[in-house]
Amino acid sequence: MRVVLAQPRGFCAGVVRAIDIVERALEKYGQPVYVRHEIVHNRHVVETLKSKGARFVEELDEVPDGAVTVFSAHGVAQTIVQEASARGLPVLDATCPLVSKVHSQGKRYVGSGRTLILIGHAGHPEVEGTMGQVGAPVHLVQSEKDVEDLTIPNQTPVAYVTQTTLSIDDTRSIIAALNKRFTNIVGPDITDICYATQNRQTAVRELCRIADVIIVVGAKNSSNSNRLREIGIEEGVPSYLIADGSELDPAWVAGKTTVGLTAGASAPEALVENVIAALRSIDSEVGVSQMNGKKEHIEFRLPVELRG
Repeated sequence: MRVVLAQPRGFCAGVVRAIDIVERALEKYGQPVYVRHEIVHNRHVVETLKSKGARFVEELDEVPDGAVTVFSAHGVAQTIVQEASARGLPVLDATCPLVSKVHSQGKRYVGSGRTLILIGHAGHPEVEGTMGQVGAPVHLVQSEKDVEDLTIPNQTPVAYVTQTTLSIDDTRSIIAALNKRFTNIVGPDITDICYATQNRQTAVRELCRIADVIIVVGAKNSSNSNRLREIGIEEGVPSYLIADGSELDPAWVAGKTTVGLTAGASAPEALVENVIAALRSIDSEVGVSQMNGKKEHIEFRLPVELRG
């Protein structure tokens, strides 16, 4: 058996920045630091940060007065920002800069008099944050059928933005349906799509050309990790999403020559190594190589309070 690693895979710059913010806050301010929602969608990352003194909460009323508070990488609604401000909580915002860019785009479109449409998954923290940031009604669509069902008159000036964990491929048909329906519509340039989402999906498609089975390392509640598995299935390759090596079913790789291995944007490389170890417990002579792919060099700056 040989294992071929996707390139790129795993942590993106937004996730690295978010984790760094929590770790540096703990170093600077001491324990505990409160984090609203999972900082990123990965249980192993969350548990590691908990062990260092981070406390994860779902609502701000769980945060004691005066406690250092971190907003997760997914972003939050303005009501959360206002609540934290009203309570005087010292806040560090770990919202991914690409998510913040979507917020700014949405506000700009609404400010110019357009009705805003958001392409994304209902209930996802990023979507809830974006809908609560714009300061105007936002129409959420998840499919072409949702576009048909919109109660907005066709001549209405509209604009759309997208959840960052959706790629150009994920949104293409919905954007086409929007352009077909509305006569006055604008949206962001395709270069504004999250680079990490696109790169990881492209890498999986490449991996499917040579792999007999695809293993994706990531959390069940990670949108981008689930999408990587779906792409493998769409390409006709049996594909599975696992949190770590303990969830690997030997039957998935029995008789397989080439295993393609990748990881979602919030999954650390240590978990990829853990899966490789699990594969080696099945076949001690497993060889590991990495496919050629795009190398990412993007870094996002930390909040000014934590620099230096």
